[in-house]
Amino acid sequence: MEMKKYDNYKDSGIEWIGDIPEHWNVKRLKNIGSLYSGLSGKSGSDFEKVPTENFKPFINFTNIANNKYIVGDNFGFVKIDENENQNKVKKNDLFFLMSSENQEDVGKSALLLNDYNELYLNSFCKGFRLTINSDARFVNYLLTSSALSQLISLEGRGFTRINLRMEGVENLPIILPQSIEEQTSIANFLDHKTTQIDHLIAKKEQFIQLLEEERVAVINQAVTKGLDPNVAMNDSGVKWLGEIPEHWEVKKLKQIFNSSKGLTITKENLESEGIPCVNYGEIHSKFGFEVDIDKHQLKCVNPTYLVSDYKSLIQTGDFVFADTSEDVSGAGNFTYLKSNHEIFAGYHTIILRALVDIESRYFAYQFDSIPYRTQIRQSVKGIKVFSITQGILKNTSLWIPPIDEQKQIIEFLDIETNRIVSLKNSAIKEIELLKEFKTALISEVVTGKVDVSTSSTQVLGITPKIRTA
Repeated sequence: MEMKKYDNYKDSGIEWIGDIPEHWNVKRLKNIGSLYSGLSGKSGSDFEKVPTENFKPFINFTNIANNKYIVGDNFGFVKIDENENQNKVKKNDLFFLMSSENQEDVGKSALLLNDYNELYLNSFCKGFRLTINSDARFVNYLLTSSALSQLISLEGRGFTRINLRMEGVENLPIILPQSIEEQTSIANFLDHKTTQIDHLIAKKEQFIQLLEEERVAVINQAVTKGLDPNVAMNDSGVKWLGEIPEHWEVKKLKQIFNSSKGLTITKENLESEGIPCVNYGEIHSKFGFEVDIDKHQLKCVNPTYLVSDYKSLIQTGDFVFADTSEDVSGAGNFTYLKSNHEIFAGYHTIILRALVDIESRYFAYQFDSIPYRTQIRQSVKGIKVFSITQGILKNTSLWIPPIDEQKQIIEFLDIETNRIVSLKNSAIKEIELLKEFKTALISEVVTGKVDVSTSSTQVLGITPKIRTA
């Protein structure tokens, strides 16, 4: 059963919105309120993590980017001068992100539902205060709907940083039911329904986290204890490893692998055609565990590097470690080449190539295990960037089963991790469906395509087929 529509419609005069209920009005944002600027001219010394006499709470960029309603436990603290005391925000103010490196963040809005004695707004943001009697929640839902966010995105200007023009925001079309009671009814409906959807998304994200914990535990167990629960064990001599099967060997990585550096290049040397190249950023963000050129899209470098830097070419079974990380948890991130193609290791990378007969995939699983990564994390140094040297890698310990056992462990872990990854991918797809459903729901409701003013249970007559487990 589909949710009912309004009795009568009229042309909104706006192509991407189409017809709206006959009793709704089309206005410009500047007709229902006024924009004001956030704080400006602030530098690093003007910010603190805790409040003091002259440092007051302010709404930061991420609070707006990540939330529908401003979150009170995510304020920063900024030094406020006497002449800035009048720049306080108020309950029911809306806030826009006016500048960002990401197109999708520009124009994002969030609403302040609660009253605060003294609260300010960060730079790169604009505040908006209603001057007519309207429900600010309805306006916020309209601004975040796909109908309006697409238009806001088109207003963005810039290359490295996207900026919104003030006049572009002020002239945004706003569609309002004449009655504030109807606006409030719609906002209540969307609060209820989006909270339900967000709860389902949170459960899926929790499930993904549990799957990731299971994957880590399965790998740790297999690469440190083997598959035979009755095997005799011996102390490995490595404190964070503990006991391993007594017939396994412990050696330093430099006894098993030779190491070298990737290309000495920058992003500017990357091209769309040429010889594929794996760079440290992609190791951190895209490939992880293994890179397969038949599945993954890689940037390229000029073929002339085949002559000048052939030593940076990697072969099937080679490992490529990122030599820097922005946090300790990323220290030791790597990928290994699964496919048989000609590929370069790019900037900020270390290449490992086996000196002896091994099963590379077994060592990929070992490099991915907590006991191995702990060695690296305890050795790296840094504050903002953590560096991994060839020396650090060479002196890590490896525990080595016989070749036949390496193959058995690979077979077992491939089956188990593929099962976990399959479940994880299904959950990710379901989250995407829920987010798409939420976006469609908001857009349909705030543009008057359906009448929810008297409805509390139906949602567009559509229920996404999402498992709750």
